[in-house]
Amino acid sequence: MNADTVMEIGRQAVQAALFLAGPMLLAALAVGLIVSIFQAATQINEATLSFIPKLVTVFLVLILAGPWMLDFILDFMRRMLEMIPQAIG
Repeated sequence: MNADTVMEIGRQAVQAALFLAGPMLLAALAVGLIVSIFQAATQINEATLSFIPKLVTVFLVLILAGPWMLDFILDFMRRMLEMIPQAIG
């Protein structure tokens, strides 16, 4: 196994992490922005008002995108496990 192979595996791992975390993070960002605008407009400064909607949104995205995320990570792991013989020999 040479340095190029290691760098490629690392790049693929980072890319997989971004693809898996991206939908949840973007949804939490959008809901946080909406709640922040609402808080600024109404001058309500309640910490749970920003936390609970983000938490619910992340859970909903996880439920909706869960099957895709599972297929994605299983495919990634299958490719990594199939590369073991090439890395050894």
